Formats: sequence, C-alpha cells, structure tokens
Amino acid sequence: MTSEAAIRVAGITKSYGDAPVLRGVDLEVARGSIFALLGSNGAGKTTLVKILSTLLRADSGTAVVHGHDVATQAERVREAISLTGQFAAVDDILTGRENLVLVARLRHVDDPGSTADELLARFALTEAGGRRVATYSGGMRRRLDIAMSLIGDPPVVFLDEPTTGLDPQGRLEVWRAVREIAGGGTTVLLTTQYLEEAEQLADRIAILHRGRIIVDGTLAELKALLPAAEVQYVEGQPSLEDVFLALVGDDDPTHPSDSDAAEPADTHQ
Repeated sequence: MTSEAAIRVAGITKSYGDAPVLRGVDLEVARGSIFALLGSNGAGKTTLVKILSTLLRADSGTAVVHGHDVATQAERVREAISLTGQFAAVDDILTGRENLVLVARLRHVDDPGSTADELLARFALTEAGGRRVATYSGGMRRRLDIAMSLIGDPPVVFLDEPTTGLDPQGRLEVWRAVREIAGGGTTVLLTTQYLEEAEQLADRIAILHRGRIIVDGTLAELKALLPAAEVQYVEGQPSLEDVFLALVGDDDPTHPSDSDAAEPADTHQ
C-alpha cells in the first residue's frame, strides 16, 4: 500500500447470516482520483461502501480512509468523508438554497449563505436556487445532492450508484458534477453497474464479482486483457463491456448468487 492512497482495503469480508457477501476484498484508491467499483446488482458494492463509511462493521480485514481506521477511528473517518446514496437525500419542501444552507449550518460552516451561493453557481443551479426542490428534474436533484455532500470540504466522497433511475440527460449532468468534484482534488469512490459510466469517469476501475475484486486497473489495462478483434482487416479494441462479460461470465439471471440474495437494498444516507 502506498502512502498516497486515500482509501486502503485489505481482506475485507462480510456475511449476512450464513450468506457471504464480501469474501476478501483488497483495493487501493489514490488521492484525488475517481475510482469506479463496477459490479452487478448484489455483487457487494453497497455493503463495501457502508463499511468504508462506518455504517457497517466488517467481519474481518482492515480498511483505512484518509489515514483513519474505519473500525477503531470511526468518528475521524466520518469527519473526512461524505456519502451520497442511491437516492437523492434532499428536502422537497425546501428550496435548493435552503437545503444547502441547512446542511452548512449543521456542519457549522462560518457563512452558510455564501457557501450555498457558491455551490449553486458551481453546479449550475443558481437560477433554480430559489425554487422548491419538488420542482427539480432528477438530474438537478442529484446535482444538488452532490453539492450538499461537498459542504465542509470532505477529502473523500462516496457516490453509491449516483445515476440510478436518471434519464440520459440527467446522467450527463451528474457526470459533469462528478468531474467537477475530482477537479477540485477530492477523492471519489464511485459504485456503478453502468459500464459507460465507469468508462467516462474513472481513472481506475475495479470489478467486484461475487464478493471479490476480480480485476483492478485503468481502462486501457482492462481492455488489454482481451485480444483486439479484427473485422475485415480493421483492428478494433475491446470495450469495457467485453472485458466485464468475459471476466464475470454469462450467469443465469434466474439463479442469483448467494451475494445477490444476501445484500440488502440500500437506503439513502
């Protein structure tokens, strides 16, 4: 493990009853990077994020976030992170600006109003800032949710399937927001089941399958795992989808794995 890692995970296991979900996960996330954890539903992605954000205790193994052990220094970890779940944790009754001001006050920011205005501008929500969030599109709600997660300048942000349920336009809006986060030097661990999302955003990609990391590398490194296809003398590179399906296989969807059955549905934080 390098000293530049923002997140270090070694041998993490977790079971629900007799059903194992994580079977010895190892990974390392460099500071200031976007790391995509790619996997099918039930692969264990949300369980791992809950462990890293101190919401769940691992059965064995170690995890360190921003230099703090998640098991023995949970409070320090929580001070260093922000977690955005699968559904936007925003108040529909309040305006966008009021949501931001509320969180800024809860985090004891010196000037909540200025902080809210800066984040509205940063995420292209200034014109909508005075409207109730109930009127926002899915993409706008997600951008507001991510903006709220940045209050207090956490060095590490967890985004657990941030584009679930969004239309293509909303997904593009969230992608721009994620790039904005990373551009400011924040470390982002992104879980997703969308292959294109990992391709578009991640500096490094790990595939979690049946509770284990089966491959970890850059997009180019993952593509190099498969031979280039040749069609009519024109060489083509394999896509991330080709790599994912070759490594994971063609599982029968009517017979879920034990981790598919075991991992509970996420609730937004």
